[in-house]
Amino acid sequence: MSHIKQFFNFLEKKEGKKKPFEYKLIYEPDSIVPEDLHIKGSLDLYGSEITSLPEGLKVGGDLNLSDTPITSLPKGLKVGGFFWIKGTPLSKNYTEEEIRKMCPGIRGSIYM
Repeated sequence: MSHIKQFFNFLEKKEGKKKPFEYKLIYEPDSIVPEDLHIKGSLDLYGSEITSLPEGLKVGGDLNLSDTPITSLPKGLKVGGFFWIKGTPLSKNYTEEEIRKMCPGIRGSIYM
């Protein structure tokens, strides 16, 4: 078990702290519940090993997926701010227009 997992398990058990969404998404995706899918602020996954996002994810601010291996976007994705996908297979395989057709809920600029 990694030190990160040990740390968050400790905080959850001893302090009653909820694990952050980014942690669940990367390390425990099966533990994500519907309430987790509404992010009020920004979500920065830059450089992570994330390969997919859960269906129905709504990010009130910016979403940064730059330099990740992500290859597809989920149905119902909403981004209230900027959407960063530079250095991903998405930026190499799709145009901005195609990304917007896939995810009409992206409100801000797309940086490819």
